[in-house]
Amino acid sequence: MAQTTTAPLRTTIRDAAHPITGRADDYDLLLDLIGDAQVVLLGEASHGTHEFYRERARITRRLIEEEGFAAVAVEADWPDAYRVNRWVRGRSDDRDGFQALGDFERFPRWMWRNRDVLQFIDWLQRHNAEQPEDRRAGFYGLDLYSLFASMQEVIRFLEKVDPEAAARARYRYSCFDAFGEDTQAYGYAAEFGVTRSCEDQAVQQLLEVQRNRAALAERNSRVPEDDLFYAEQNARLVRNAEEYYRTMFRGRVDSWNLRDRHMSETLDALIGHLGRGGRRARVVVWEHNSHIGDARATEMGEIGEWNVGQLTRERMGDQSMLVGFTTYSGTVTAASDWDGPAERKRVRPALPESFEALFHTVGIPDFLLPLRGNARLLEPLEKPRLERAIGVIYRPESERTSHYFEAQLTHQFDAVIHIDETRAVEPLDATAGDLTGEPPESFPSGL
Repeated sequence: MAQTTTAPLRTTIRDAAHPITGRADDYDLLLDLIGDAQVVLLGEASHGTHEFYRERARITRRLIEEEGFAAVAVEADWPDAYRVNRWVRGRSDDRDGFQALGDFERFPRWMWRNRDVLQFIDWLQRHNAEQPEDRRAGFYGLDLYSLFASMQEVIRFLEKVDPEAAARARYRYSCFDAFGEDTQAYGYAAEFGVTRSCEDQAVQQLLEVQRNRAALAERNSRVPEDDLFYAEQNARLVRNAEEYYRTMFRGRVDSWNLRDRHMSETLDALIGHLGRGGRRARVVVWEHNSHIGDARATEMGEIGEWNVGQLTRERMGDQSMLVGFTTYSGTVTAASDWDGPAERKRVRPALPESFEALFHTVGIPDFLLPLRGNARLLEPLEKPRLERAIGVIYRPESERTSHYFEAQLTHQFDAVIHIDETRAVEPLDATAGDLTGEPPESFPSGL
């Protein structure tokens, strides 16, 4: 699918591009494009790139400070992120942001336990301290991997407000006890009939929490509405995660769709919770490009996968804003295999027929490219090209097959931010041996 980059196309992109230089007004245009959109989805082309975290934080700070956004919702597990939420909103005993990130213990730790996230939540905590309690912005997780942690949180909550309900929850969730905390072992055994699934128990527990939520609030006025919502979301997560781990053994499409449907439902529930009392809650989402770019404009859609970006667009239309990120080369923090150690890896220059290589030829190192409503770009850029996606695993030896897919950029995103050369994110646990590999000479200063 080799394509030639013509001078007119480079010129068209250059004329439409807005350079990013580190100035305070870098994202004035983006905020104008966002307008009154209720949900802004900010992507990333890898889970281990410093500049993606940094620029998302810059944009999010402005949205919170200037536009009153109520929360940032991230591609992280609900209970782990909720500990951070309590801290940034002044409701925890954690002494600092480093400690508040302590529940992020599951692979890949560097994805949220890194210096950029720590700097952002430190800022958010300081910002919130100057706001009235009902105007403090939160930090929430959308993902569903925390099956066993969420069961424990449901029981812990009920033990405080309704010991009899806690006993029923403990009995229902004991269905999972034979598997320790091995979610994949449970999924395999339940899917292939080695043992009965725990689906009924998970569903029953969610329904009971939902039925009793209003009664619990009336019975004990000291129970904060946030705690009730947190417990219900944990029960919903257990229901969905139980299904997800069984679905893993049916194929990628089913499990991917279930996961993104859960994240989309969690986002909806969060907007509803934060908007109680008639307030219009606006939320920023941080997830990988593969989750926030409209799947219908990629190979994902061709095989039947959907994602958060597509579901949000279908539901909210122009009230959503999808922003993708790309890079041409640099370094990245990633593993070679699942559950492997974090490594600092060199990112190969993008393939010639990719959007990343096209943007490299423009001659502007870092820029914002508005796509929504930009008629000058629609025709030349709507043709499919390759787009790179690096997750928590990066295998440069199989770059083309492992990390590229075809996409129609103008239909996938409303805007794209290109950072031509990027560097690896710095894990907080690097000094504890979490990071291996030979660092570049410029690390960590980037000079």
